Amino acid sequence: MFRAAELYLPTIIGPSSESIVVGFDESSDPRKPLKRSIPVGCTITDDFQGIRLKWALSSIETKKYYVPNKRFFSLTCKKSDRERVEQRYFPFINKTAQAILSKSESLNIYTYDQDCSMWEPAVFKHPATFDTLAMEPDLKEFIMKDLDSFVERKEFFENVGRAWKRGYLLYGPPGTGKSSLVAAIANYMRYNVYDLQFQSVRNDSDLRRVLTSTTNRSILLIEDIDCSTKVTHDRTKVKENCEEEENDELKHPYGTDPGVTLSGLLNFIDGLWSSCGNERIIIFTTNHKEKLDPALLRPGRMDVHIYMGYCSPAGFRKLAASYLEIKDDKLFGRIDDMIKSVEVTPAEVAQQLMISNEPKVALESLIEFLNTKKKDIEEAAVEEKEKSNNEEQESEEKQIERQNSEFVESETRCIYLT
Repeated sequence: MFRAAELYLPTIIGPSSESIVVGFDESSDPRKPLKRSIPVGCTITDDFQGIRLKWALSSIETKKYYVPNKRFFSLTCKKSDRERVEQRYFPFINKTAQAILSKSESLNIYTYDQDCSMWEPAVFKHPATFDTLAMEPDLKEFIMKDLDSFVERKEFFENVGRAWKRGYLLYGPPGTGKSSLVAAIANYMRYNVYDLQFQSVRNDSDLRRVLTSTTNRSILLIEDIDCSTKVTHDRTKVKENCEEEENDELKHPYGTDPGVTLSGLLNFIDGLWSSCGNERIIIFTTNHKEKLDPALLRPGRMDVHIYMGYCSPAGFRKLAASYLEIKDDKLFGRIDDMIKSVEVTPAEVAQQLMISNEPKVALESLIEFLNTKKKDIEEAAVEEKEKSNNEEQESEEKQIERQNSEFVESETRCIYLT
């Protein structure tokens, strides 16, 4: 309610207001209109359906220097109007605040501050869009249609008794564009992003409070979820590792680490708490899908699994159009053939295309890079083969040596009678 009032009240500031605060966000365009807010100690008067209301913003100083002061609104009205305020005025404020957010040109990305126990916003200005993504056209079209279908099917989710949310798992090697796809989804949907790091969450209770404080029409992002916490790892593999390392399962049982548990995470994604909020997208990214617990990957939790693979010829041409502003070149055919035979990420291709504004220089640099990478891969394969052959030879020699040793031992145990 505080956030809704914070958005609504500046819209009713009039001549009778004592004072206002104006300014820009750090990343805002100064050519845009000034943003207004209410200073601490200021009183705002509002009239709603014949009810006179007075708002006042107050602040309480905290003892810790690194924790910001706690702010709160006080609302004053006649006792006889209290019921109408709760039943009509508060819903009106929430609805108005949602309309303000939906019309806002700028998006925010939020990070959770454990010390302050609150989400800290920053202006989100990532330039990635579906037009700029180096992705196969069919996959790109599928994702956009899936997002459109999700937004349009509110009644469907209600009729079948499911929370209005959608889960996406983005997996693949590093540098394949997972973060860029998240940014493109945010820009396409006009959703704010809540970037959650598990290290900033103390336990399941804290996680529940953190996640339920996110707004509707938003994206909950947990990047590199396999690295964030071993809670999401496959429980059978974690148990095996504990047995191998300590040979004592009782000393290291799965799930005894302090912090978030797998059960707590699943309860928000697909349990009773998943219904707290509407029109939400949950995105996990990982470089190692095989490390994740299967329970996390089931339909209803992660509905769509999207593999972000190495760069394809179509992806290269999209990058060339974006970085060099060219759609064709005599070197394209050669590069297409090389990309088919060499595993290279879109990030690596983009890095080479940024070397020069001259298309010829940039493309030749990319060809040189691909040749070097192919050579390194071939040399690594030869070394791996030699290593494997040496290991096989050593194994055979040890086996022969063992057999000879057993033969000699058996000979020494023989008794000859004449």
